[in-house]
Amino acid sequence: MADETERDFIPVVEETATVSTRQVVSGRVRIVTQTEEINHLLPTDLASVEVDVVRVPIDRRIETIPDVVTEGEVTIIPVVEERLVVTRELYLREEIHVRRIEHKETVDVPATTRRQTVQIERLPAELEQPPEKDDQDDL
Repeated sequence: MADETERDFIPVVEETATVSTRQVVSGRVRIVTQTEEINHLLPTDLASVEVDVVRVPIDRRIETIPDVVTEGEVTIIPVVEERLVVTRELYLREEIHVRRIEHKETVDVPATTRRQTVQIERLPAELEQPPEKDDQDDL
C-alpha cells in the first residue's frame, strides 16, 4: 500500500452574481388637447368725414382766374365764366365752400379667437405577468 497513494480531491466552487436590467412599464400618460372658440367684442374707433357744400354767389368782375384756397377747415373753389361784352372780361360767378366735418365713434366689432387647453392624465401600468424564473443561473 505504500505504492498506492490515495488522494482525495475537494472541488473548489465559486458563485458569481450578475446584474441585468430590463424595461418595465410603470405607468402611461394620456394628453388630450381641446380647441375652444372665444367670442370677443373688440372696441374700435371709426372715423367718418361729412362734407358740407355751400354755394356762395359772387358775380364780380376779375382780371385773372383765382386759385383754389383752403382757409382752416374750408376749401374755396372758384367758378368763373366768360361773358361777352364789347370786350371779354372775367367774372367770378360764385365760390363753392367745402367744409369737412369729422365724426368719431367707438363701436364693438365681433371677433372670434381660438385657444387650446391640455388635459394630462396619468394612467397606471397594465398588470403584467411576472417573468418566469430563469433556472440557468442556479448552481
